[in-house]
Amino acid sequence: MTAADRAALLALARSAIESALAGLSPPPLPRVPGASLRRGAFVTLEEGEAHVLRGCVGHVAGDRPLGHVIRQVAVSAARSDPRFPPVAVEELSELRIEISVLDEPVLAGPSDLCALVIGRHGLLVKRGQAQAVLLPQVATEQLLGPEAFLNAVCHKAGLAPSSWREPATQVFTFTADVFGE
Repeated sequence: MTAADRAALLALARSAIESALAGLSPPPLPRVPGASLRRGAFVTLEEGEAHVLRGCVGHVAGDRPLGHVIRQVAVSAARSDPRFPPVAVEELSELRIEISVLDEPVLAGPSDLCALVIGRHGLLVKRGQAQAVLLPQVATEQLLGPEAFLNAVCHKAGLAPSSWREPATQVFTFTADVFGE
């Protein structure tokens, strides 16, 4: 992804949030090659100098053009993350937007999990109806080692922390292109 792609996608995310909060139609998609890639993405919103998490929503599957995904998940991060109240118009100037564009998740076997690289790999865990995602930067930000990172994604999914060791649990790894304002 080029610098122009990144800048256009960040501008799209901010414009989508501003339009939604103002009750306007969504902004048009940018005409850059990166917007048409079929990739999953997460939009993370942080507030203030302390970078306090204000919202984070994503779409893992690469089943739609990236511009559509970012436009949708940016608005969802601002309005629909159940952990936070909706973002108010007055907060926009304090928000920092970070986008994580995901590579396709790959089902990981035991040897793959031994090769898990903190800060490079993200995790997706699935077991029955339970599933959760932790982005690559989460392990670095929270100072987690590989086993603690695996335990954390299972806990986030509502599973026992060591569930990743059980055959019924599927663990996927992925990398992400992370960029922000």
